[in-house]
Amino acid sequence: MVISGTQLAKEIKEKVRSQVEEVKTKYGRPPHLVVILVGEDPASQSYVKGKGKDAEEVGFKSTTILKPETISEGELLELIKSLNTDEEVDGILVQLPLPKHIDEEKVIETIDKSKDVDGFHPANVAALWQKMPCTYPCTPKGIIKLLDKAGVEIAGKKAVVIGRSNIVGLPVAKMLLDRNATVTIAHSRTQDLPKVTSEADILIVAIGRPKFVTEDMVKDGAAVIDVGVNRDPGNGKLCGDVNFEECEKKASVITPVPGGVGPMTRACLMENTLECFLKKQNKNN
Repeated sequence: MVISGTQLAKEIKEKVRSQVEEVKTKYGRPPHLVVILVGEDPASQSYVKGKGKDAEEVGFKSTTILKPETISEGELLELIKSLNTDEEVDGILVQLPLPKHIDEEKVIETIDKSKDVDGFHPANVAALWQKMPCTYPCTPKGIIKLLDKAGVEIAGKKAVVIGRSNIVGLPVAKMLLDRNATVTIAHSRTQDLPKVTSEADILIVAIGRPKFVTEDMVKDGAAVIDVGVNRDPGNGKLCGDVNFEECEKKASVITPVPGGVGPMTRACLMENTLECFLKKQNKNN
């Protein structure tokens, strides 16, 4: 079964949209998401455009702030600090990656934890690992929702996550652990990687290497979640980290690229923005 992230994302956004209508009546305004884009990278521009479109669809106020690639780190941090203190701003997202002269960690740490809709702030990351209330990172949150929607049993299963980033690999591993899976975190140079992955009931791949996972690396009946978005070196088309044509034959469920995890990431961003808005309103009241 091919899991449609596009369809599930539509359902999530429709639920958010209906809630937004209620909060506008109750609090007098919709949630406000601000996205900062530095530079003119085409992929980043596309992502930001999609996020703005989704925000408008669910009824949010959406603001995109464009800054040149030459902006100094200090200027960017001051911009974030001004948004932190703006009571009309509920969510702040800085599109990654940033130019090399800007410290991404410093930027993420500067965003107010209560407005961190990406879930990347160190305080949110720490809360996730301590099983405390937090904002879940959008992509891992979307992955778990996809598995649940497909009816994949997580508890008691063997899961392998290829990728160790703080954005996807590590948080999704923790979320699987919290659902009582046995989790192995691997990377592209893990010794005997095909043997490791071929024992996985759930295989999640997030390393950014086109068609890296092949048929021999997938267990019969496994659930395969492909987080990668790459260009096929052969034809230039979008593809994932998984060789979809090969692995679809063996997987019980599999996500396509595009149309799999990507739409879920944006839908969960809408959920997170609404949650940040409601937490602030509840705190103020």
